[in-house]
Amino acid sequence: MTPVNILIVDDREENIIALEALLKRDDIRIYSTTSPNEALRIAWETHIAIALIDVQMPEMDGFELVEMLKSNPRTRDIMVIFVTAISKETKYAVKGLGTGAIDYLYKPLDPYITSAKVDSFVHLARSQAEIKVKNEELENFAIVVKNSADIICSVDAQTLRINNINPAVENIMGYKPEELSGRSIVDLAVDGHQQVFRTKLGEIIKDSLHFAVFEVQLETFNKRVLWAECRVSYHNKIIFLNISDISPQKSYQEQLIKSKEEAEYGKKVKETFLANMSHELRTPVNGIIGITDLLLKTDLNEQQKSMLDLLETSSRSLLGVINDVLDISKIEAGKFNIVRTPNNIYDLVKSVFDLLKFRADESNIDFVLEIDNRVPQNLMVDSLRLNQILMNLLSNAIKFTPRGHVKLTVSVLQKHNDKVKLKYSVEDSGIGVPADRLNKIFESFEQAEEDTGNKYGGTGLGLAIVKKLAELKGGELEVTSQLGKGSVFNFINWHTIAAKPSENHNNKPKKILTPFNNISVLVAEDNMVNQFMLSKILKDWNVDVDMVDNGRKAIDKLKAKNYDLILMDTHMPEMNGYEAARTLRVDFEEPKRSIPIISLSASSLGHEQQEALAAGMNDVLAKPFQPYQLHEKMSRLLKVEA
Repeated sequence: MTPVNILIVDDREENIIALEALLKRDDIRIYSTTSPNEALRIAWETHIAIALIDVQMPEMDGFELVEMLKSNPRTRDIMVIFVTAISKETKYAVKGLGTGAIDYLYKPLDPYITSAKVDSFVHLARSQAEIKVKNEELENFAIVVKNSADIICSVDAQTLRINNINPAVENIMGYKPEELSGRSIVDLAVDGHQQVFRTKLGEIIKDSLHFAVFEVQLETFNKRVLWAECRVSYHNKIIFLNISDISPQKSYQEQLIKSKEEAEYGKKVKETFLANMSHELRTPVNGIIGITDLLLKTDLNEQQKSMLDLLETSSRSLLGVINDVLDISKIEAGKFNIVRTPNNIYDLVKSVFDLLKFRADESNIDFVLEIDNRVPQNLMVDSLRLNQILMNLLSNAIKFTPRGHVKLTVSVLQKHNDKVKLKYSVEDSGIGVPADRLNKIFESFEQAEEDTGNKYGGTGLGLAIVKKLAELKGGELEVTSQLGKGSVFNFINWHTIAAKPSENHNNKPKKILTPFNNISVLVAEDNMVNQFMLSKILKDWNVDVDMVDNGRKAIDKLKAKNYDLILMDTHMPEMNGYEAARTLRVDFEEPKRSIPIISLSASSLGHEQQEALAAGMNDVLAKPFQPYQLHEKMSRLLKVEA
């Protein structure tokens, strides 16, 4: 507890000593002097709460001293008690009280009365000090409220009418504070939000909430609508509100939501477009490749065989371009996954090298492979995507190297525990890339020169795919080049060292595919070319085939006849393959309900394959496919030996 400061002023030292002895205690700090001038100095320098002043003193009497104290703003709040031995006549008491004293003590002093009076004034001094602190706090709060950028108001909990409101309401809503005094706070909300506003306030009152936050739309004086955040507290039948204008934030939030919805819609449109394009482009290519394969099995002269070989090469080249476009689109749509499995890195790199060696030999280019013997044999890699990266880089190098060499080097840059950092370097002595085009060659449909496509062919997608695949794998792709001297492309990536991969028995097409006996298959396919191809393949396998061109007709056929297997295209008119499969699995009785279904999907998008399985199909075969792949899936589902 802070001691109360008491000043004793008396011209006689013994009186001071007697008073000090009488008043001595822990909650009082005593200052004393025999000089009125000294008393003025002490009162000026120290916060004195109570002064005990003798009336009769030689330099300056007590009345004069008190008048001087009361005339100074710094000392006028001191509570003065006169100590006197003069007459108790009324005129002297009136004079003393008139100068500002609050009480008298008469000599000789009664110890009990003196202690009691001083004690009561000490309590009074403490109360005044507390009131002063509270007043200062209130003044500070008033300044904050008055100058707040937010609307701050108090509302009667019973009537919901405004008691007080700060000037910020004029800046935010255009109303003067006095115009809103006594008006219902609910009336400030727009018509559509008034009931919600009233309900929220009612809930706060009912639950006696000390803090709650909600949003409401308010209408300004000039009929403008704004969004407000209300922070509300309920105490002693009064609601206190702090109202912030959040219209800018709301506008920004609405723009973000709108942009997000537009982006999601655009993404959905793009996915739908991709699915449709994948189907519409790959389906006819599937027919071309399939029929070419069928024709190659017939009796042909050399010229016919040569022409069919060219047709097959062209169709597979077209399929490669389609796949490149779809790969770019899938990466940008976030539908591209990297799946790492244990692989023999030497075998993987060698297979890519061997596949392209004949092209290098045809162009009389030295094709060299070097693998650092420190490269671990087995690594966790996505073999399909690493193959794609190396194939693109090496194909480009061979294509753009008229003479000289192309070299693939795999080296170790760093090792750490079970991790290894490899650099796949493709070096060529080809035409090179101009310095100002180096950054552009990784963009979609961009090439080193404007006439590169005319001279060398290609779509300009290869390096764009490589760049995006490298980033997806967490690696880096670097390039250095000199025009007319060649280029070096480096793909750098960390790999995890793996155990020996399990033996991979590649399913190779057999020369003769075993026919099926007493098997009936329903084919739902809307493309006439694919209908012809599938019918020819299945009939060559002694399969009884029924063909329909949409899901509705497939359901009708199933009602009329029993089948051992269904081949179902996914994209068909009237009823698609997904709907047909779901209808079969839900509406039909056993055993028809469990007829195996193979989805024939021309889409390369993973989610469509998942949707086919979710619809109740047993397996998925992506177009274009080889006959042996269809034969294997049919054999597995029909439980016959292939």
